[in-house]
Amino acid sequence: MVKAVVAAMADERDGLFDFPCAFPLKIMGLADSALAQEVLAVVLRHAPDFDGATMSMRASSGGKYVSLTCTIKATSRAQLDTLYRELSSHPLVKIVL
Repeated sequence: MVKAVVAAMADERDGLFDFPCAFPLKIMGLADSALAQEVLAVVLRHAPDFDGATMSMRASSGGKYVSLTCTIKATSRAQLDTLYRELSSHPLVKIVL
């Protein structure tokens, strides 16, 4: 029983993070009218409790790029890794931090 509790606690701690935790994602891409909706769809697949109304958007000074910030409730390293992979591979997304 004690080993199971220790193993569960180890799964929730991943080096730098204590899961669950608030985790901000910065997503940058070309200024496209579909970018925010596409990013929101991906984020909701991996963090269904994310409130899309909290997503912030900022255009670059030249207007060619847009930065989106989504702060999710991260539950595991695997969740973050999968989310980063899907966002990074999206054709409208240039950078995910």
